Amino acid sequence: MEGESFGLIVGISLGLVIGVLLAMAAFLCFRYHRQKPQILNSVSSRSATLPIRENGPDACNIMSDSTLGPDSPMKSSSNGRSVWLAGFSKRSNVISASGILEYSYRDLQKATCNFTNLIGQGAFGPVYKAQMSTGETVAVKVLATDSKQGQKEFHTEVMLLGRLHHRNLVNLVGYCAEKGQHMLIYVYMSKGSLASHLYSNKYEPLSWDLRVYIALDVARGLEYLHDGAVPCVIHRDIKSSNILLDQSMRARVADFGLSREEMVNKHAANIRGTFGYLDPEYISTKTFTKKSDVYGVGVLLFELIAARNPQQDLMEYVELAAMNAEEKVGWEEIVDSRLDGRFDLQEVNEVAVFAYKCVSRAPRKRPNMRDVVQVLTRVVKARHSRKRQKKSSLLPPTVESSVEQTGDRSGLSENHRRDNSMDSTLED
Repeated sequence: MEGESFGLIVGISLGLVIGVLLAMAAFLCFRYHRQKPQILNSVSSRSATLPIRENGPDACNIMSDSTLGPDSPMKSSSNGRSVWLAGFSKRSNVISASGILEYSYRDLQKATCNFTNLIGQGAFGPVYKAQMSTGETVAVKVLATDSKQGQKEFHTEVMLLGRLHHRNLVNLVGYCAEKGQHMLIYVYMSKGSLASHLYSNKYEPLSWDLRVYIALDVARGLEYLHDGAVPCVIHRDIKSSNILLDQSMRARVADFGLSREEMVNKHAANIRGTFGYLDPEYISTKTFTKKSDVYGVGVLLFELIAARNPQQDLMEYVELAAMNAEEKVGWEEIVDSRLDGRFDLQEVNEVAVFAYKCVSRAPRKRPNMRDVVQVLTRVVKARHSRKRQKKSSLLPPTVESSVEQTGDRSGLSENHRRDNSMDSTLED
């Protein structure tokens, strides 16, 4: 009996000891998890003060120990919008939840020669040319610390372009959210923006043929956003500086919600976009629709015709021309003078008449984006038909047959290469 009592006392004692130990362990775990966010936020706030050129302009290949410390991704803001970044691995070339590659700050610092190869400056922030370790040339856009767009738009860009893929939309190949910086990595568009070709003396004036091709590329990209993407996407800021051109002068639409924002009315704090391209209906109702994008395309079409910026009273210029135009003729007076008469008058009038429908103040009277694609495709097809007829009338039958069979494109200019490649793309 005494042995049984002793065993009972020992069992109870062991149980109490184990219980106390478990309680202490649970208490310590609870305290640790409560303090962890504070520790991480403290690290993040310290890292946010690091300058982007922390090792000087000459640190292209050799970087100081300051870049090799623990990674400190941007933690949540007061509204918690950037918590999604905290769970991602910070190794180079990691596929994130958005499907876009996540690059390390260190890799981008090296690829951009320590952020010294500046190629542009926008409202979002500076843009650098970068040579990745794979040999790919890319453009790295860095969110300015005082950017009005902020983390919400960065998040939107990454998640949106992770699911949108079209040859007339700019390709987002990666991003970085590390060391207090937010960066977007795009395919490098070697010919720059449409705006630079329309307004910079650095480039020769765009031919009329190329302007129509560019308009068709833009319309196709937006048609995909409106009718091909699920759910549909409204771009919200169609303008010439957001249209980028590749080596073959093919256009891609860029800057999804990250381009310049301007206050149109100081009392309408939620109106966003670039003055001159904004749908009047949007300004009055604060409701942006697909037809608002169509309005922006109409302005862009007139910008291509006239090479005049909306901030240079483009639409007033257009309204004056519309008063003098008779039905489908008379728009040639607004054509870019640098073209020096080298344009097809019929095409100019057809595009201008249609663009004027796109900028109708009543959204219901505007066409949809599919109509824009169809009209511009018809213009290009008619052009190709005229060129074929002209070629067949000038070439002897044997030469014409030889050209058709061999498809010889040697010695063709940039415009002609676009002409020859359009036959296969018009059916897409």
